[in-house]
Amino acid sequence: MRMPFMARGRREYVVRPLEVEDGHGLAALHAEAFAKPWSDGDFESLLDQEAVFGYAAVEAGKPGGPLAGFVLARLAAEEGEILTIAVAPAHRRLGIGRQLMDAVLRELYSARAEVLFLEVEEANTAALALYRRLGFHPVASRPHYYRHPEGRSSNALVMRRELHVRRPAEGEGEERK
Repeated sequence: MRMPFMARGRREYVVRPLEVEDGHGLAALHAEAFAKPWSDGDFESLLDQEAVFGYAAVEAGKPGGPLAGFVLARLAAEEGEILTIAVAPAHRRLGIGRQLMDAVLRELYSARAEVLFLEVEEANTAALALYRRLGFHPVASRPHYYRHPEGRSSNALVMRRELHVRRPAEGEGEERK
């Protein structure tokens, strides 16, 4: 399923499902965004798992071009988790992260997931603003979770978003006679 959208910068992008063959491009973009990037093999192994899915954003008309952004998620039981998300520096602040998260949310809603979790660096104000706009709220902190090349570390916030109202189990909530 391809979902085109026009970014604020007047460029048109397409969001499409990730494929195992995207491993090299995912690793290259991940290396631009994270101090400890994942390898091609890491991404290929994850995408080979039935519970893992994701989406890529590419510029319209450039299907073989570099990825503008991607998100990788997992669904286990009724809980979703964002494994990683990255947007290329040249494509940031154009709404691509929002479009990628919207694609994941649509998939999780259709799968009847009840909750979505993610981890984000406490200092990543742009990501925190996006996640708050999407309805996420912090539920925990992981001290020294992110390691930076110069040796310092930073904390991660664990954030949660409810997706569906829990339905009562059979017999639960019925009036007693």
